Amino acid sequence: MPESLLLSVENLDWNSIQQMLDENGYAKLPSLLKKNECQELINTYEEEGLFRTTIDMSRYRFGVGEYKYYSAPLPSLLLKLREGLYPDLAITANRWLKQLGHDASYPPTLEEFLEQCHQEGQNRPTPLILKYEAGGYNCLHQDLYGKVFFPFQVVFALNQKEVDFTGGEFLLVEQRPRAQSRGHVITLNQGEGLIFPTNHRPVLGTRGYYRTTLRHGVSTVTTGTRYSLGIIFHDAK
Repeated sequence: MPESLLLSVENLDWNSIQQMLDENGYAKLPSLLKKNECQELINTYEEEGLFRTTIDMSRYRFGVGEYKYYSAPLPSLLLKLREGLYPDLAITANRWLKQLGHDASYPPTLEEFLEQCHQEGQNRPTPLILKYEAGGYNCLHQDLYGKVFFPFQVVFALNQKEVDFTGGEFLLVEQRPRAQSRGHVITLNQGEGLIFPTNHRPVLGTRGYYRTTLRHGVSTVTTGTRYSLGIIFHDAK
């Protein structure tokens, strides 16, 4: 099953995805995860041996809810997603660097990029599963974790809005220099994914490209339980 998932990732229309990322800063993915694969991932939530740490959001004033970071080795399905999505996103990441006046620095494979993380003492895996019950939410934030970070991350909906939960929309807020913030409210169906910036993105202005900062979060879940999967490509200190 992970091999068929990897093939599905390779067969995505990456030209269109890269165009959407350049134009909007984010791009939705079709349902890469089947219903049974989503349930398989939800079932891992109670298998404590698969995780390195559990975070209670309210304890740190991150919001209301809970998330768990997977430990190494990652579950096979999760590993294939992380490895499969990285190469084409690295192409866009390097193009964005050049647009902002920097040299390309992201290698073509996830293995090579993780070696850069490890050289900086970032050795802890960061893919995570998040759980929100009624009243839960996630404050606007960024997931950086150290000196080395990848400019994209991906979130997948593991259960179905309006069936398993209501509310709980994904929020993406962009702050442009000397301007009011721009917000996006994005809804994902079960198995669909969203690529979005980890920290900032280039925007073309009248004098060339300039940098805008982005933060993401989740609006309040009004009923039910919402599960999602976060694919972060850099490791943490």
